[in-house]
Amino acid sequence: MNRRLLIIEDNAQNLYMMRFLLEKSGFTVIGAEDGFKGVAMALECDPLAILLDIQLPKMDGYDVAAALKRHRTLEHVPIIAVTSYAMVGDRERILAAGATGYIEKPINPETFVAEIAQYLPENWDGQGA
Repeated sequence: MNRRLLIIEDNAQNLYMMRFLLEKSGFTVIGAEDGFKGVAMALECDPLAILLDIQLPKMDGYDVAAALKRHRTLEHVPIIAVTSYAMVGDRERILAAGATGYIEKPINPETFVAEIAQYLPENWDGQGA
């Protein structure tokens, strides 16, 4: 079963922490540091889900989410915004752009994997997570 997750995140420390927690739970993690690379990698790697920061260089998370949802091969892939954008309306705006879920930073290492798992397709294998 596909356990590949794509994280589109420009902050190396945030990417490291998410990668560590997810790989420890048996996921394969692919990282992209900007929106353009993230869209390209999503089309190449067939991810189970995409974790997306909103504040990205070159192409922000709103545009990335919308671009991902325009591709027929990705329309079923959950997009989970993992972001420090927590002002009134930010959650609604990213969900309207195409995100499936929203998790605020800083992430809680104790609950992060379970928070991600709730957005995964029902038929994922769940082994080790």
